[in-house]
Amino acid sequence: MLSLNLPRRGRSVRLALLGAGSAVLLAACGGGGPAEIDLGEGPAKAGTVKAGALDGVNLTFVSYGGIYQDGQMAAAGTPFAEESGAKILQDGPTEYAKIKAQVDSNNVTWDVVDTDSNWAAGQCGKLLQKLDYSIIDKSKVTEGLASDCYVPAMQYASVVVANTEKFGDSVKTWKDFFDTEKYPGKRGVQSGDIGGGILEGALIADGVAPDELYPLDVDRALKKLETIRDSIVYWTTGAQAQQMLESGEIDMGVVWSGRAYGAVENGAPYAPAWETGVVVMDVLTVPTNAKNPKASMAFINYYLGQKQQEKLTEETSYSPIHVDAKPQVNAEGQKFLLTNPEVADKVLTSDFTWWGENYAETLEKFTAWVSG
Repeated sequence: MLSLNLPRRGRSVRLALLGAGSAVLLAACGGGGPAEIDLGEGPAKAGTVKAGALDGVNLTFVSYGGIYQDGQMAAAGTPFAEESGAKILQDGPTEYAKIKAQVDSNNVTWDVVDTDSNWAAGQCGKLLQKLDYSIIDKSKVTEGLASDCYVPAMQYASVVVANTEKFGDSVKTWKDFFDTEKYPGKRGVQSGDIGGGILEGALIADGVAPDELYPLDVDRALKKLETIRDSIVYWTTGAQAQQMLESGEIDMGVVWSGRAYGAVENGAPYAPAWETGVVVMDVLTVPTNAKNPKASMAFINYYLGQKQQEKLTEETSYSPIHVDAKPQVNAEGQKFLLTNPEVADKVLTSDFTWWGENYAETLEKFTAWVSG
């Protein structure tokens, strides 16, 4: 049994320059291949590809490097190459400026790119092309996670976790997180980035119904956050958030579910309040004017398969997006899987389209509030 104790990278990694120790630089080789590709007859089925269908095709897969990209290759990239005949080349980390430069110059060397869902939602029909769902079978993707221009690469949650030695299992809701009289102590909140989680939570705690959250009233959310400003301790990376839990520096915090599990597995006495969970994800995309769109779609379709998603979870800290996936993880790890019905029925899915259209402005407001 494998456990789920691997890191969630931060946005700083997303924008970092590719170092000498990162994935092999083979992007310049991408895009080659036959003009016509025969993927076989009948409807697409996730996790499959016609044997030898992509013989002679170079396909460049781009992600964030490290354990995550290694897991993606082990689960999908390498077996896809073996079955399809394609040569899968790797590059990374994902940089949005590079995607823009490639598309603007009409010299796209990246074929399938793992990106942030909020960024992708704002680039559909711009830097990203629409996916071909005659080639991609999304029927087993968790409802609400796929769009015209992306499918989820994995999912995790931003969730409140609370110290069980101090509060037992009584912290359940966003109102509890904001109640510093009943639950005194330090709260961990991310700074330097923003996304699904704390703003939704502030609004819910202030009386907004979950199904009426969007468009987010950012000013109202910040006003609610002001009520607990003196109790907030900021973290900027997943590793820092996990360390805060393990050291007991914070009594509760809004953290990534993978990092929360890592802390719990290392002995930290915290438990998640899944009613506060907000689902966020990375997604698979195809840049506009990619040279091998049909091959790219075939890769994405294969990636979405049940066994591929199970292995990805077993290799990384992330939950699968195939509804039938049953990864072999330990009992504690099962409690942190978003596909666990006891979790799935409680969490809220972020409105990725809203975030894609409003991310920059919202981050500016949040950053100003943090430093205010």
